[in-house]
Amino acid sequence: MITILAQNENKDPVENISLDDLKNNTYDWFWVDFESPTETETDLLETYFQFHPLAIEDCMHDLQRPKLDYYEGHTFFVIHSLEQQSLSKKEIDIFIGDNFIVTYHKQQCTYTESVKNLLTGSNNKDPFDEYYIFYQLLDFVVDQYFPIVYEIEDHINEIEDNTKNLSMEDLLEHLFDRRGELLKLRQTVHPMRDLLYRILNSHHLDGVQKRKEYFVDIHDHLIKVADITTSNRELTQDIRDSYLSLNAHQTNRTMQVLTVISVIFMPLTFIVGIYGMNFTFMPELDEKYGYFVVWAIMLVVSIGMYVWFRKKGWFD
Repeated sequence: MITILAQNENKDPVENISLDDLKNNTYDWFWVDFESPTETETDLLETYFQFHPLAIEDCMHDLQRPKLDYYEGHTFFVIHSLEQQSLSKKEIDIFIGDNFIVTYHKQQCTYTESVKNLLTGSNNKDPFDEYYIFYQLLDFVVDQYFPIVYEIEDHINEIEDNTKNLSMEDLLEHLFDRRGELLKLRQTVHPMRDLLYRILNSHHLDGVQKRKEYFVDIHDHLIKVADITTSNRELTQDIRDSYLSLNAHQTNRTMQVLTVISVIFMPLTFIVGIYGMNFTFMPELDEKYGYFVVWAIMLVVSIGMYVWFRKKGWFD
């Protein structure tokens, strides 16, 4: 589907126009949005707009890294948005030239709709241009990173406090899920941050330089999201190490108790083993109170070993 938005000489937004109208009329700027385009519509990138073949090829391949390429007559950008539930990346390809901007995305994109509503719903007649649209698109995309990272942060705090009294295995499973989400977020935010850095330091983008403070603000937001992502990953690592250390400590305590019990029973087993031998001539077997004497010796040995281990601090 192709939608077109333009601004006429009176600074009024014009909608529901065709590509032929763009050729036959004069507009201050126009915006052509390709949403889930068909093969025929995609061919217009070459036949109608005559964009560079390499840029068109990048549109065909899914999930290019966020990038900036300069071509004769236009500049090509690739930016990434994130789907909030699955954290899957969605690519938005952008062509910007003199008085025009073309956006291309294979899925439905709420950000383009938001920008269109912003432009058509404005009561003033500000001198909007293609770079203003580009700025608004970037701003909407980057702003949607914050709810995602804040939601992950809340989940991490729940894991740390263990408010639901989950078992160690469940906590670690949730923790590794959050680490996976942070990795996906990092793989999107960091390249976008690098892209904004390139845009801000480019001498070929006059439209960016005119609104540099706005693009700097987006770059600051990306730095903030990147810092939050990094700190949360470090926090998950600390929580993971703490849980693993606690688990190892509990295991050591269990092994210590079992070891003490085994050591106490070692001399008892030795005594029982001796008197369990089937020799005919054993002096103690004929003693009247031999059975009770052996029991007394075994009790004294057990109690003595218990007291000795207690003094050694093995039960602390």
